Amino acid sequence: MSKIKISAVAYTNTKAFIYGLEYSDIINKIDLSLDIPSDCAAKVINGEADMGLMPVAAIPLVPNANIVADYCIGSDGAVNSVFIFSDVPVEEIKTLRLDSHSRTSNNLAKVLLKFYWKQEVEFTTDLNAKTDAIVLIGDRTFGRKDNFAFAYDLGQEWKNFTGLPFMYAAWVANKEISQEFKIEFNAALKFGLDHRQDVLLKLPRVENFDLEDYLYHKLQFEVTEDRKKALKMFLEYIEILEKETV
Repeated sequence: MSKIKISAVAYTNTKAFIYGLEYSDIINKIDLSLDIPSDCAAKVINGEADMGLMPVAAIPLVPNANIVADYCIGSDGAVNSVFIFSDVPVEEIKTLRLDSHSRTSNNLAKVLLKFYWKQEVEFTTDLNAKTDAIVLIGDRTFGRKDNFAFAYDLGQEWKNFTGLPFMYAAWVANKEISQEFKIEFNAALKFGLDHRQDVLLKLPRVENFDLEDYLYHKLQFEVTEDRKKALKMFLEYIEILEKETV
């Protein structure tokens, strides 16, 4: 039987999932690669991987997309690793540099700026461009909030805007996955979440950042009905933005 090719993100927020996969028997049935979110999405979209933990904004681009796990990367309010860092208050942001690592975070920033903060902003991906603000995600944000005049946690701002939690990444397949595999896969993910203390022991210490609080409290991992509702709403907002730019 051929192994199922899986792409997963290599950030701290996925370490419990990776632990669960690597310490369960399912590791013998999968071909696992660790990537940045944008590459994870690309692999699932173009068929290099059968499934992946991918940014939810890319789900509409996946042929035959289906969410195959009960677990995700989510938050209910502040997540402490998805930010707009800015030199000016949000109502004064005119230019924003996007993060090349994640379609979801960039779109979340755009949605909030347009529909919540009612700001018209120019966006760039040029790393050398001087902008009022930047989107930054993942481990590169750890302990950096104090380096900027303003730090807007996009999980918290989405909650303020909609009253809903958020789903940043989901386990998405581009083909039918057997129920037997899904059950085993979910069990492996749960095993990892149940062993977050072991995961913490393996992580390097980070200055000015509470990793235990992050893995146990800021991040939430269940695919709930409210998170599905938020995902639907988020994708609808993205669709409106895309129609406006055509």
